[in-house]
Amino acid sequence: MAKVTYDVSVSLDGFTTGPNDSPELGLGEGGERLHEWLFDLASWREMHGREGGERGPESDLLEESFSGTGAVVIGKRMFANAERPWGEEPPFHMPVFVVTHEERRPLEKGETTFHFVTEGVERAIALARDAAGEDDVAIGGGSSVATQALAAGLLDEFQLHIVPVTLGGGVRLFEGLPERQIELEPTRVLDTGGVTHIRYRVAK
Repeated sequence: MAKVTYDVSVSLDGFTTGPNDSPELGLGEGGERLHEWLFDLASWREMHGREGGERGPESDLLEESFSGTGAVVIGKRMFANAERPWGEEPPFHMPVFVVTHEERRPLEKGETTFHFVTEGVERAIALARDAAGEDDVAIGGGSSVATQALAAGLLDEFQLHIVPVTLGGGVRLFEGLPERQIELEPTRVLDTGGVTHIRYRVAK
């Protein structure tokens, strides 16, 4: 059965962006450090229309994470902060459903169509499932959307890419979860010496 998944780079003190994120500084102050491990990977470069890059376990992991994905769900804050850096060819190349309070017509950019959903994360995931068919749905960010999906019991698995840095502030991973216990099962650990990648299954 198709899954709802989430991949995110996170600092040792639990932040997915640095402080003061904005459209001018999409990942906040120092937030780019969380994603430096990606930029030289062959699979990342291919997704962004670039050649070359390093092959190996991390490149394979990233390629695996996105190879079975048929639709993406993101939040309005991520869309607003990243729309300009993405330019006219966003890296998704599939339907993207934006959780927002603002009604908008679908926006086509290259091979990506953004659909704006005002009925909340559960509706956005339902629409993404329909669009993805037998493929998985990826929560692309931000952390608030992933938190809502986890709280609603809609997130099946997620993968943390733990970067050895502290940011001291920013958007905290899974902040605002309800006060109840959620059980997780680690299903894979990959330590590359620079970043530790841990995949979890969410117990249902």
